[in-house]
Amino acid sequence: MKRSSGFTLIELLVTVTIVAILSVIAMPMMELVVQRNKEQELKTALWQIRGAIDAYKQATDDGRIAKLVGESGYPKSLDDLVQGADNMKDPKKAKIYFLRRLPRDPLVSDPALSASETWGKRSYESGPDSPQEGADVFDIYPLSSGVGLNGIPYREW
Repeated sequence: MKRSSGFTLIELLVTVTIVAILSVIAMPMMELVVQRNKEQELKTALWQIRGAIDAYKQATDDGRIAKLVGESGYPKSLDDLVQGADNMKDPKKAKIYFLRRLPRDPLVSDPALSASETWGKRSYESGPDSPQEGADVFDIYPLSSGVGLNGIPYREW
């Protein structure tokens, strides 16, 4: 018995059904992979910005960045980390830079917002339970109200 080179209707339906089932199974896995990647980007961005804030504060404490009496020594804005500050110990007052660019919060999808606007900011004078913006930037946090795969709300990362 010689078989034709084309698919029969039943073979075609079985193939389409199998592909549809595999697609339904794969979708939640892909969503999980996308969320895991965004969370990894978030952790990296938080680590970079917080490290730059700490380096700025250390440079201020070391006298390399000018500080007025009563100031905390933390940057006044996140943009200060990219724009740099004059090195007071250098005769030429060369700038000290802390970040090449400010990372965006990967959980914020609004392209109209600047990178700085995607983060919540906590000033040195603000309490940890209800972070508020102020005269400086002591810490940052994600503005997303979601919960991570680890069960911890993003705002607490």
